Amino acid sequence: MTTWQPDILGDGYQQLSLPLGNDPDGEGQISATLVRYQPETAELPDRAVLYIHGFTDYFFQQHLAEHFAAQGYRFFALDLRKCGRSRLPQHTPHFVTDLEFYDAELEEALRIVRDVVGGGVLLAAHSTGGLVLPLWLDRLNRRPGGAGGAGVIGAILNSPWFDLQGPSYLRNVGTAAIDVLGRLRPREAVPGQKLDTYGLSLQSGGWSYNLDWKPLSGFPVTFGWLRAVRRGHARLHRGLDVGVPSLILRSGESRFAPEYDPAVDTVDAVLDVRQIARWAGCLGDRTTVVPVTGARHDVFLSTPGPLATAFEELDLWLEWLDGHSTAAHAAGARADAARPPSTEGHA
Repeated sequence: MTTWQPDILGDGYQQLSLPLGNDPDGEGQISATLVRYQPETAELPDRAVLYIHGFTDYFFQQHLAEHFAAQGYRFFALDLRKCGRSRLPQHTPHFVTDLEFYDAELEEALRIVRDVVGGGVLLAAHSTGGLVLPLWLDRLNRRPGGAGGAGVIGAILNSPWFDLQGPSYLRNVGTAAIDVLGRLRPREAVPGQKLDTYGLSLQSGGWSYNLDWKPLSGFPVTFGWLRAVRRGHARLHRGLDVGVPSLILRSGESRFAPEYDPAVDTVDAVLDVRQIARWAGCLGDRTTVVPVTGARHDVFLSTPGPLATAFEELDLWLEWLDGHSTAAHAAGARADAARPPSTEGHA
């Protein structure tokens, strides 16, 4: 396997390329990129976080990695195929026709992280990643041993994309049209895009990132990709079982504005938070939903006050997760002890 290489984020950050072979969507060779935060002076805990980005995104949130490290987790992040570090010139940014294709890099990343760390892995995801991740976890949980047997201990979803925002006709008639166009003209761009409101809000807050990998007005949304997302939404709405406890962080309010103004800095300017609240119960297992007043779409790119609140809520949930995991382990041990001895093989 290729060795870890220095990452663009500088000291303490390395990256590892994960070759994925030929693209099932016909755009040549593809790969994903696993990033880790591992400062030289840090202790190496036996548990980790694996983070998945959203659409028009990649991993650059160093303060998030460093916060998890301070809480006793090693930190890893995955740039998915055709995204960020993983995108080649011939690739249509973020283009997939089936969200299940991402299982390949998710499972490889989880395998590597478990091999490196040895203990449990906490999964975290933002926006579209917050849809991709529970769909994968639901499939993983159906295998022998479930998600827990695969080493997953919990999931954190940061403003997950659980439904198509906008008027209701977009979710019925519009979805039918998306399904047809997504099959017939998958790489054609959906009209009416190029809104830079959210990007300008992030820049106004001083967040710095690669504009080639995360343009202010976003990458074009293609019909094939949107069809895959809508099929993912439908699967989520029928109910999943991710097999582990989940924390959902979201803004307290949404506001869609055609142009940037400072009020956008304190709302979700991308998704409808009411939809996140509505569909949160579809994940299965224990789900904790926390609205963070004044937060941006990426809760961890909020202004200082809401960002501090988001980290406080995260830390409280991590503390609860530790207690829950300990109690569940003890209950399992008691149940094993209470079982009568096996008589298999005895007359």
